[in-house]
Amino acid sequence: MIVRVATQARQSRSSRVVIATDDERIAQVTRAADFETVITRSDHVSGTDRLAEAIDLLGLSDNCVVVNVQGDEPFIPPALIDQVAEELMMHEDAAMATICHPISAYEEFHNPNVVKVVLDRWNYASYFSRAPIPFTRDSGDAGWLDAYPAEHLPYRHCGVYAYRASFLRLFPTLTPAPTERIEKLEQLRALWHGYRISVLITEQSLAFGIDTEQDLKAANEMLLRQKHNNS
Repeated sequence: MIVRVATQARQSRSSRVVIATDDERIAQVTRAADFETVITRSDHVSGTDRLAEAIDLLGLSDNCVVVNVQGDEPFIPPALIDQVAEELMMHEDAAMATICHPISAYEEFHNPNVVKVVLDRWNYASYFSRAPIPFTRDSGDAGWLDAYPAEHLPYRHCGVYAYRASFLRLFPTLTPAPTERIEKLEQLRALWHGYRISVLITEQSLAFGIDTEQDLKAANEMLLRQKHNNS
């Protein structure tokens, strides 16, 4: 799965694709697939903390833009990687950038494995949560989506981030936020300390990540269908 993620990333306009892991077994597989790989410590509390160590191991300069694609996103569109990097470069006041898309399925909205994001009027993140936010107090299950105005739909967060290397070096020095510990969402640390996260809204429905055994089964079935259709 990680090799597939890296293969998708290599199709973007990124100048370099590197895998950061604390597991030698993963490193053996990714290096055999001809991907640059760095071994990091195993005590990082989040992927962003791991990335902060990786950029020092790679000797990246502070002004480099780094996109973090998590290893459980085997269907990440390469264009999305380019778009989130461009989003950060267009917003100098943002420490991070990420992507979301509108949610239309009730089950998805109430799934705790699907992270939701609420935006302010300038499309900066106000909050991320595993809970269904923003919650419509007066609507029932039927017709629930009709209660949302067109300019403020419920959004699913796609877990791909762009950072400047300078902020990545700062991130591990920030105290983990109480909300980060509760939700198990590392991006809440940045919001807690007052840093802005610019969010690009895409109308493209993004492929699912692999969070559960059921997701893995669905992913394998989808790959088999694709292979069959291409044969």
